[in-house]
Amino acid sequence: MGLNDKINNSAEKGLGSAKEEAGKLLGDQDMENEGRAEQVSAEAKQAGEKIKDAAAEVGGNIKNAAQKIKDGFTK
Repeated sequence: MGLNDKINNSAEKGLGSAKEEAGKLLGDQDMENEGRAEQVSAEAKQAGEKIKDAAAEVGGNIKNAAQKIKDGFTK
């Protein structure tokens, strides 16, 4: 996950949490719900980034394994 993505997702989640709490304090159900929705959105984005990171790692592992096999045949 890119650093900018991590920062943006964390900021979005934090702002959503703040908005949810402000909505609770003010008795504003719409604001509270918006805050929850922003948190869920940020968490979904974080999950997507983690999946991309895992896929890249798997791809790298496959590439390394293929190189080792190739090296084994060329020696």
